[in-house]
Amino acid sequence: MGARIIDGKAFAGQLRGRVAAAVKRLQAEHGVTPGLAVVLVGEDPASQVYVRNKGIQTREAGMNSWEHKLPAATSEADLLALITRLNADPAVHGILVQLPLPTHVNAEAVLNAIDPAKDVDGFHILNVGLLGTGQKSMVPCTPLGCLMMLREQLGELSGLNAVVVGRSNIVGKPMAQLLLNESCTVTIAHSRTRDLAGVCRRADILVAAVGRPRMIPGNWIKPGATVIDVGINRIEEGGRNRLVGDVDFDSAVQVAGAITPVPGGVGPMTIACLLANTLTACCRAGGLPEPEGLAA
Repeated sequence: MGARIIDGKAFAGQLRGRVAAAVKRLQAEHGVTPGLAVVLVGEDPASQVYVRNKGIQTREAGMNSWEHKLPAATSEADLLALITRLNADPAVHGILVQLPLPTHVNAEAVLNAIDPAKDVDGFHILNVGLLGTGQKSMVPCTPLGCLMMLREQLGELSGLNAVVVGRSNIVGKPMAQLLLNESCTVTIAHSRTRDLAGVCRRADILVAAVGRPRMIPGNWIKPGATVIDVGINRIEEGGRNRLVGDVDFDSAVQVAGAITPVPGGVGPMTIACLLANTLTACCRAGGLPEPEGLAA
């Protein structure tokens, strides 16, 4: 029969629509416009594309967008000085520093210099701690997008077995924490997990976030499970470049109940959730009610 395909592009479009409508209401009722500042250091081509897309989508949602493009040789002190200025600017509700940063800059020091209330990437150590203790925080965009898609597909997640393959600070750990906060029974698996196939086969929800192309075949998936594939891997196949996930889609789609494709699954949700986080940060800054369903 084959799995339901979870259309991340369509879902992200709906989410951006809800954000834009909420921004309009904020402007009409309170005279407030959410603002996002993105900082890019250096000339990394992939980062430039991301930053451009973020700017376009921010403006389309009716928000203010500021892009600070700095040369690769920018000192850590100058970058920290910019962040201090953005922290103090009341028109800026969200600050995002595009990673990776040049090697002479301490990324951890930079991320932790951002005001946690404006940390729309959810990487500040305070937000990590708040998420880990089940308190209100800014949540990393990719795991937040995955959670929204899971809620949309499954409704109530309580009591389900969830396996997260991957333990990165950006996706794996916060994803596991979000699922735990939803009362799932959560296993974090990784390259050292014994009988990884067996662990995956017990999952009602399987989130793959390892960065290894097609690592998880269909026979590792429990029939009817919901599979969220966070991996974006560029491979050469048949003489051309292709994007594939961490899950072998062709075999997994025969077994799973629902699955995200690559591309067109989790990817589009990341910027949509960045906009949702900026809106959330703006509402919290002004002590205004937060729109429903946009935060974890």
